[in-house]
Amino acid sequence: MGTIRLTMAQALVRALAAQKTEIDGVETPLFGGVWAIFGHGNVAGLGEALAAAGDALPTFRGMNEQAMGLAACAYAKTTRRRRMMAVTSSIGPGATNMVTAAAVAHVNRLPVLFLPGDVFASRRPDPVLQQIEVFADATVSANDCFRPVSRYFDRIARPEQLLAALPRALAVLTDPAECGPVTLALCQDTQAEAFDFPESFFTPRLWVPRRPPPDARELRAAVTAIKAASAPLIVAGGGVHYADATRTLRRFAEDHGIPVAETQAGKSAMPHDHPLNLGAIGVTGTAPANAAAEAADLVIAVGTRLGDFTTGSRALFGHPGRRIIGLNIQPFDAAKHFALPLVGDADVTLTLISSHLDNRRAPAAWTEAAIASRAPWHATVAAVTAPGNAELPSDAQVIGAVQRAAGPGTIVVGAAGGLPGELHKLWNPGAAGGYHLEYGYSTMGYEIAGALGVKMAAPERDVVVMLGDGSWLMMNSEIATSVMLGLKLTVVVLDNGGFGCIDRLQRASGGESFNNLLATARHSVMPQFDFAAQAVGLGAIGVQVAGIAELEHALAVAKTVTRTIVIVLRTDPAASTAAGGHWWDVGIPEVSSRAEVRAARDGYEAARRQQRLGD
Repeated sequence: MGTIRLTMAQALVRALAAQKTEIDGVETPLFGGVWAIFGHGNVAGLGEALAAAGDALPTFRGMNEQAMGLAACAYAKTTRRRRMMAVTSSIGPGATNMVTAAAVAHVNRLPVLFLPGDVFASRRPDPVLQQIEVFADATVSANDCFRPVSRYFDRIARPEQLLAALPRALAVLTDPAECGPVTLALCQDTQAEAFDFPESFFTPRLWVPRRPPPDARELRAAVTAIKAASAPLIVAGGGVHYADATRTLRRFAEDHGIPVAETQAGKSAMPHDHPLNLGAIGVTGTAPANAAAEAADLVIAVGTRLGDFTTGSRALFGHPGRRIIGLNIQPFDAAKHFALPLVGDADVTLTLISSHLDNRRAPAAWTEAAIASRAPWHATVAAVTAPGNAELPSDAQVIGAVQRAAGPGTIVVGAAGGLPGELHKLWNPGAAGGYHLEYGYSTMGYEIAGALGVKMAAPERDVVVMLGDGSWLMMNSEIATSVMLGLKLTVVVLDNGGFGCIDRLQRASGGESFNNLLATARHSVMPQFDFAAQAVGLGAIGVQVAGIAELEHALAVAKTVTRTIVIVLRTDPAASTAAGGHWWDVGIPEVSSRAEVRAARDGYEAARRQQRLGD
């Protein structure tokens, strides 16, 4: 066996470029590239290696380390975890800036390879610039912050350690159950040290998603439960997309007459106009989906971790004898809520269940009632999204305008504030993958950076970003990156004068409006923002509009331009869609001088009695 003498960084880059995957029968690089902001902790070692790699492993420069990580998250999600990106920063603030992005990847089970620079393994210049010093433990660096938000963490202090660490990292990144962020902290002197690496380390490797079938006993238990059910409901989560099981889910629902509700991550798993698609479920759910969830005696949870927004903080699934089947590739998620665990690939497992059910269907009355419940809800959606004459439109009216302008291939991107709730209820995706909301970690600032990653993964599709003024102010830097890379985005900024969503929650909890809207935050001068001018300053097209008619005109113009365009309009911070939805457990103070808080506490205690904590 021959060897090649390379620095650790050169070996890492060459090995990453050799990894392959297969999409629709076509072999393609596993890594779409590396996001990089260089500093003293990675420029001389990893920077030199990436420059030499060129298009074999392309390097992209962002404006903010967190944003680069968020773009990588979105890229992985858009490719259904088939492809991924690496993200590198220097030691210190560059590295800790990426921790939030690692948490996003961790919560959403997304593969991202983080490569922060680290301290000198030799400790010769100890302490190096930006080094965190823990008085009682000299082995700790700032990169230890990545440990709780990484599926796998390692620190490369000798070049040959890469021979063991990288295969482990790749195994985690490509494993459907363990999938999530990996951090390889790269000691900066080690990056530049040479080693005789075996040639076999750089042999191209094809990573194909594993599709394990379920255990036979778990399968029998699930089939028995479905056969006994008189009111079954499927809850489709993000795992349906990751398993590429959208067509199989549709056939399963049709063959057995079982209605489907969708989580935030699962939305667009079923065509929005399919008779069995009841829409969004949970706190941000539709009336049909939540009514079915309250009445269902069997919940078939497919590829979802059953978070509190999906389950109405464990108060939504109200049937006294209801059972849950947890169909999930990850055993940790399959057993939640005392479910009957069914561990396996969603596509394979749904097919096997169907074969054991023969032609058995849910009772016709249950299926027909679910289908009939859709029409009144769609009438409600049409009413709340229709243009109005109010000076300040609602989020729902803005969504209606964007929906009317969207083509069938449009991908809508959002993350935090009130928009995820409104979009979950009201948006109708034109195709699978057309709804991209980061609501696992609900990260303000994800929207524009995430949309950039979406566009990189799906350059042929129109990408529309919807975000509030709070998220815009928190992170708009990647507008400049989208222009620099020629990746056009249509960005709609809803300016409601602060954090409107959390202000509504504050007041619904009995509190007074305080510190959320700019008007109720401490100030001596009210800020006067010009977001459209900011967009122009970042290289994009910026347009300020007033009302829905002007918005619709601007959206029509957006279709004719080739550069990122930012459309800004003022909206009503108090308005939200009352229809649909469900209670959410947000702790209300037991003691307060405000009568409104005391009244909210009484309602809170009554709602908590509906929670089912023991089953």
